[in-house]
Amino acid sequence: LPSNRKRIFDVGCGNGSVAGALASRGWEPVGVDPSEAGIAEARKAYPDLSLQIGSAYDDLADQYGTFPVVISLEVVEHLYSPRVYARTLFSLLEPGGIALVSTPYHGYLKNVALAVSGKMDEHFTVLWDHDHIKFWSIRPLTTLLHEAGFEILRFRRVGRLAPLAKSMIAVARKPVAKQDR
Repeated sequence: LPSNRKRIFDVGCGNGSVAGALASRGWEPVGVDPSEAGIAEARKAYPDLSLQIGSAYDDLADQYGTFPVVISLEVVEHLYSPRVYARTLFSLLEPGGIALVSTPYHGYLKNVALAVSGKMDEHFTVLWDHDHIKFWSIRPLTTLLHEAGFEILRFRRVGRLAPLAKSMIAVARKPVAKQDR
């Protein structure tokens, strides 16, 4: 890790369960989520953690500083402005810091399988309030992260066989400026 402390920022921390699991393993999590109900639940379950109402559209680095690690799990698919989100993640990281971003995977073969199985309407339902509004595969998520300044270290597809994966995880790094080396 770029820092000797195990500090981590969770963008979209929801009910705090991931932050709680990280804290139990020695991490010092800080997190935000726009859901008042989610943060109320998080504060009740994890009263010693810093979990606040906030959004990826806020200037989080100005409020909380920078971190060696930023995670954002199953968030980007809910956002109208993913470029603002990606810039926020980038600004939260120390030089050399690592970002982990997960989102449901929607590659070509998975979409064909959904269509052939007759599950397309069920999977991409428009009837759920506050659900997914963007559908990501590796190429557009790579583009989004590169535009924000990240170096992509790797992608992992998880859940089922890779072409039909449930989700994908991008591991990206904020470059170290030449003067910081």
